[in-house]
Amino acid sequence: MAQQLNVGIIGVGMAFEKLHYPALKELSDRFKIVALCDTNLEKAYYWGKILGLGEENIYEDFHDMIGRKDIDLFDIMVPIPLNYIVTEEVARGISGTGKGIICEKPSASNLKDAEAHKKLPEKYNVSIMIAENYRYNDETNMIRDMVREKKIGDIYYFIYNRILNFPDEMTQDKFPAREWRQYPEYPGGAILDSGIHDLAALRHIFGAIDRLQAFGKPQEAPYSPYSVVTVNLLFKNGIPGLFSFFCAGKEAQAPFIGLRIFGTEGMIYLENRDCGVINIAYNNGTSEQVPYTPQRGYYNELLNFYNSKFHGEPLFVTPEMGYGDTKTVLDLLKSISEEAIIPVDEEPHSIQTDKAPEKTTVY
Repeated sequence: MAQQLNVGIIGVGMAFEKLHYPALKELSDRFKIVALCDTNLEKAYYWGKILGLGEENIYEDFHDMIGRKDIDLFDIMVPIPLNYIVTEEVARGISGTGKGIICEKPSASNLKDAEAHKKLPEKYNVSIMIAENYRYNDETNMIRDMVREKKIGDIYYFIYNRILNFPDEMTQDKFPAREWRQYPEYPGGAILDSGIHDLAALRHIFGAIDRLQAFGKPQEAPYSPYSVVTVNLLFKNGIPGLFSFFCAGKEAQAPFIGLRIFGTEGMIYLENRDCGVINIAYNNGTSEQVPYTPQRGYYNELLNFYNSKFHGEPLFVTPEMGYGDTKTVLDLLKSISEEAIIPVDEEPHSIQTDKAPEKTTVY
């Protein structure tokens, strides 16, 4: 039987309910939730009953939970403006104890805090993993392998169009229904909160970004300063591409644009992350459909953390990578406001992709 890690949850909102809890439940032989914290005690007690936790394991202030000796891992799921603040406090409190942290993206709501977040593992001698599920999703890793192995030859360019119908999803049981997302206290609104996933996936596939130039269509809606942004990206490996993020409506015509990567021998096409099939069309007229299981990022990231603890596997998504993803979005917004081309990554070969293993292992 696998050794279990005791988990303390900070924030039992929608990210816990829909994303982390199902994966923790699937990996219940490796993870056991022993404590919950949320400023909404009613919600915390609700989940406590579901999990069979006594009232002594429910907290309103996460500081009261940090000192518990039986917690091995703190899983932090708080609104974006609190991400760095809470993570830094927890890291300080467990410094040198061998305990670990999983925290959500983006790592911070400004570049200064994102840079400070990047330094937390070394500063406090603590393992921190960024829960950027797009970097852990099976389809992202499969496409990255296809590009590396020249499945369609040398890459010419890519186009990637992401649609988020924020106004419609505000009225459903989905993430945009939360008030802090509808009236964000962080730059970019939905672009920083959601568009960061897609840019992280592109960085995972193609590597470090040399520079970018972005344009946006302003809107009055508070959830995002722009209804759409388009970004010209040039990666350090010379691959150019166009990323567009439209958060104010829907893409009504199928097949959708999705992600299309054009090479000397064909094209890779992913309609969206939930479609379950990567399409490959070759210049000779043949085609191939490669199936995958959608939404495995949350499972894979937890497994990666577990393997790093007990099997020496490196953490695939570190605060350094989280910093790079966050900086890319902030650089995008800076490019729009300054009407300028903005340099992104300093190093030509980024640790963010080149040294990350392709997939986790089930031991």
